[in-house]
Amino acid sequence: MQSFPVLLVRHAPVLLPDGICYGRQDVALRPGWEKIVSGLSVLAKGTVCRVLYSSPARRCREMAQRLAQATGMELRVDQRLSELDFGQWEGLRWQDIERQHLDEWAKDPSGFAPPEGESGLALCHRITDFWHDMYHKGEAACVLSHGGPLRILSALAAGEKPELLAPSIPQGFARLFMVEQTT
Repeated sequence: MQSFPVLLVRHAPVLLPDGICYGRQDVALRPGWEKIVSGLSVLAKGTVCRVLYSSPARRCREMAQRLAQATGMELRVDQRLSELDFGQWEGLRWQDIERQHLDEWAKDPSGFAPPEGESGLALCHRITDFWHDMYHKGEAACVLSHGGPLRILSALAAGEKPELLAPSIPQGFARLFMVEQTT
């Protein structure tokens, strides 16, 4: 049995007021994000990550480009690492979203989709597909993404069943896993 490190990283805080739904919305990072990348580069070098996978969102791509440059990791942007598409909820304050819809989502996080958005099950499928591709390569990798995808990836890396409402990695933080690869 072989093992390899997987470093999961959530993008730094964004330049939006707290309480805004912004899944696929392309938003800028808050000033000072470069310091976070500096610390991550030390961690990524220490774990000998060779490949850096990134969501295509600007908030991830900017960090990933800087991190790849600082570490020499090969950067691979992957659409599957995008955040959940919140459809008509994008850009709204969470408190302005109809309470009934939020309750429906909480009751069925896999099956519910915001109007014109994506269901939790669709998110799980694309992230699991990404995970299988990465897992079978068995490369020491860093993945820079969002709360939703990282919630699923954290569970898969730990060998657990993903829970869509589980806590995620805080913005600007990382979590390291040693993944056992079975043949």
